[in-house]
Amino acid sequence: MRMKKTKYAFLVCMFAALMCGVKTYAQPGFGKAEKLNDNWLFSLNSTDTLGIKPEANAPWQKVDLPHDWSVKQKLDPKNASSQGFLPGGIGWYKKTIVVPKQNNKVYIYFEGVYNRSEVFINGTSVGKRPNGYISFMYDITPFIHFDKPNEILVKADHHRSADSRWYTGSGIYRDAWLVFANPIHIAQWGVYAYPTMKDGAGVLNVEVNIENSSQQQQTLSVLNELLDKQKKVVARTNSELTVAAANSGKVKTTMNITKPELWNLNNPALYTLRTTVLKEGKQVDANTTVTGFRKLTFDPNKGFALNDQWMKVKGVCLHHDAGVLGAAMYKEVWRRRMLNLKAVGVNAIRTSHNPQASALYELCDELGFLVMDEAFDEWEFPKRKWIEGWNQGTPGHQGNYDFFEEWGTKDLADMVRRDRNDISIFAWSIGNEVDYPNDPYSHPVLGGASETGFTQKIFGGYRKDAPDAMLLGVIAKKLAAVVRANDLSRPVTAGLAGVAMSNETAYPGALDIAGYNYTEGRYITDHKKYPKRVIFGSENRHDFSAWKAVTENEHIFGQFLWTGMDYLGESGKWPSRGFYSGLLDFGGFIKPRGFFRQSLWSDKPMVYIGAYPLGKKGQSGDVLTQNEEHKEEAPSMDAWSSWNYKAGEMIRVVCYTNAAKAKLLLNGKQIGETKNYNNKTGIIYWDLPYQSGELKVEGLDEQGNKLSDYSVRTSGKPTAIKVITSVNNPKDKVAQIAIQLVDENGVPVTNADAQITCTVTGSGILLGLEAGDNTDMGDYTDNKQKVYHGKLMAYIKKAENKTKIKVTFKSPSLKSLEIVW
Repeated sequence: MRMKKTKYAFLVCMFAALMCGVKTYAQPGFGKAEKLNDNWLFSLNSTDTLGIKPEANAPWQKVDLPHDWSVKQKLDPKNASSQGFLPGGIGWYKKTIVVPKQNNKVYIYFEGVYNRSEVFINGTSVGKRPNGYISFMYDITPFIHFDKPNEILVKADHHRSADSRWYTGSGIYRDAWLVFANPIHIAQWGVYAYPTMKDGAGVLNVEVNIENSSQQQQTLSVLNELLDKQKKVVARTNSELTVAAANSGKVKTTMNITKPELWNLNNPALYTLRTTVLKEGKQVDANTTVTGFRKLTFDPNKGFALNDQWMKVKGVCLHHDAGVLGAAMYKEVWRRRMLNLKAVGVNAIRTSHNPQASALYELCDELGFLVMDEAFDEWEFPKRKWIEGWNQGTPGHQGNYDFFEEWGTKDLADMVRRDRNDISIFAWSIGNEVDYPNDPYSHPVLGGASETGFTQKIFGGYRKDAPDAMLLGVIAKKLAAVVRANDLSRPVTAGLAGVAMSNETAYPGALDIAGYNYTEGRYITDHKKYPKRVIFGSENRHDFSAWKAVTENEHIFGQFLWTGMDYLGESGKWPSRGFYSGLLDFGGFIKPRGFFRQSLWSDKPMVYIGAYPLGKKGQSGDVLTQNEEHKEEAPSMDAWSSWNYKAGEMIRVVCYTNAAKAKLLLNGKQIGETKNYNNKTGIIYWDLPYQSGELKVEGLDEQGNKLSDYSVRTSGKPTAIKVITSVNNPKDKVAQIAIQLVDENGVPVTNADAQITCTVTGSGILLGLEAGDNTDMGDYTDNKQKVYHGKLMAYIKKAENKTKIKVTFKSPSLKSLEIVW
């Protein structure tokens, strides 16, 4: 009993401090907030889908948010491949809080709960939100017992475990907040700021929505101040507003900057908008909004320009999981991942195929990425969900389509309203591949035309019993109108899979810019047929030819590779954790195809070499194809950097570089001739008999001057564990340690597969170990994991008490590694 009193006393003190001026601005954009992430109880044992409370004898375990229960279970071939062979289920979360008596309103805000959630306060349901990717908030003031314990209970229903084509995660996988606000406050996501530019001058257009839940009319002042990166006020406006009782009101204002510092990809300059609501000179609410100035231009003939500079978008599609961490969102983990994408040359992301955590957009604002923010993967009908392996066996048809009619427009509006202040967002996508031929929509054009232009499966010809593809245009127009009602500063788009079919409907015409998925062959013909259409690659393979279709056509403004990072789910047949086409692996390490992409996209001199025996498969699992003209193996973009083979074995050494030429050296002596960049494949290569030692490549300019170099050495047996990356900033909640096995000379052993045991003592908790191996279907819930290519990533959550943490890595026959913070 004494422990409970102590806990409740702590909560009272916390809330008292919060209300006395400790300002933490939560994502709702108003009031004063505190994260509700710590000390929840969780139960996963209910199978009653209609239940309004957990089972009476349910076991509970202590968890902190963010929490994804699915990734903490064991892989099982009985589970759906679409979910990476991980289970779903029904989960319950509960937490007790004490709220001191006050005149403020109390709200609870969840950034994401997957899915079909319902929230209860003291046994009363306060709301349901079926879409697991949408942030939502409830006014819980009427249900709170002030100065007494209050129970928060959250139900997350993911018993339809194969409801997505990729891994979704389960539970409260993003941050949760408790928000206190004056009855007179800024509305949820109520500050809207967007820039316009003309002749180098900037205008920040600002709208502020105010809610007055009091019983009296209120006369207010709304002060907006714009601060530059030095925190200097560079513009200020003050607006008067009268709001009727139990009503809302809006002020609009403009803030002029003669010569603002522009946000761009290399210098993402940001400003801060400080909004203060005053009544009779006293503050009743306040908010800060990160914003900036930039100009977007889309042209059907010239493509895309940022700040009047025509450019190519070098984008990647991203799902929201982080390997062993699942869907649980940790900003610092994604910062490292995004920085690695930046190093590869990526300048844009597509949030495939759903709104992601607010922290990801913040990172894109800060680091300089363009963002295509996407809402849906299916509309009113379900798509195929693979159960036994991608495109294998008989698919299922679970999904989120059943609540689209009721919730679709609200979900879309909430996505736009939540994210519209992120300066990185340059387009809104209302759907991905909803026009996939016969999955589910169909059209007579599928009935045997000699030239359909389809590059994906169309699952047979025209099906009269399938949903009519003409509905696509009707729905698209409705969704586009929702976007434009909430933001006119960016274009509406979508990823079209069945372009030839959609061209027969009003779907493309409802869009401002049209994304083509895997349909490079229509870039020229559709440009001629629809000269006013702005076209880009919204989803593309990694083929060199797909990128040349961008660089060789001025009107195509860019592409988005599938994918930027390996992701769980959409797996092949067991054993397969997920889809393995990323530039980075599950652990955020750059893969060989990441270095190949760097050679195409990076502006900095680079060179890389990988190797593999002739006549064998690439280590991505892709069969090396034959070049019909030269009757030789096409060089692979998936060659790992390793130099350990049998003496005399014929090895292909491939070089990825953005230099004009490359020279290969073995043990200091040049091997073969200096070779020019290959404009047909983007890859230089040499075939040679293996000899141990140091293999080195130099990237050269046209005159033969060295611009870059890269080397790999033959390694011996692993003898020790070495730290290659340690990310542990003081404000980070999660530390990241990457290790590499090395031999007695410190040479990385890339063919090692030793099992590592990681032990964390002190004020730290091991969240997981990730090596990036797609075929390792072992136990990811313990503290043991095999390295992959000699590497392993450890994620350690740090406690608030800041006492020492000791992390130990051990493996039989290897010198152990110990790190103390």
